[in-house]
Amino acid sequence: MPSGRVHNLINIAAYSVLAAGALYTTRAGLWVVTPTQALNFTLAFAAGTFLLSPDLDLAEGRVDSKRHWGLLGFLWVPYGMVFSHRGLSHTWVVGPLTRLAYLAIVTVIVVGLLRYLLPGLEMPAIPQPLDTKFLIPLVAGYYLSQWLHLIADGVRPDHGLRRSARKRRR
Repeated sequence: MPSGRVHNLINIAAYSVLAAGALYTTRAGLWVVTPTQALNFTLAFAAGTFLLSPDLDLAEGRVDSKRHWGLLGFLWVPYGMVFSHRGLSHTWVVGPLTRLAYLAIVTVIVVGLLRYLLPGLEMPAIPQPLDTKFLIPLVAGYYLSQWLHLIADGVRPDHGLRRSARKRRR
């Protein structure tokens, strides 16, 4: 299986090809990618590659994604304890959602603590409404970064289904 650095290089190479293709098709008038869509895709792809890697299920040890969090890397240790490596966290649809859900839970806890400890602190608001032109590039960038990791690991899209079917047959 590739190391974290190899996973990152694979994702960077794939992103470079996608960016060149998007630039070409936009300039040729074949497809329109707005700067906002490109930025959203890029940010989500980068976050999925460098911060929210499927290998965070190994967060008790030395994992590139955990190190990219810097001092906050310790926040991912419980995630690594809950999810076994190459288990649910390495599935194609649910796996990426587990990291987003975990991040949401941690964020809610931190915001709750901040509001309790510092009641006068103003928190930034989430812009409303979030439309599909905003969300689709975010989802596409994040999921593509995750899927490239899984492909490099040799995890097929039916990974979780095959594993549960094997358990039922035993």
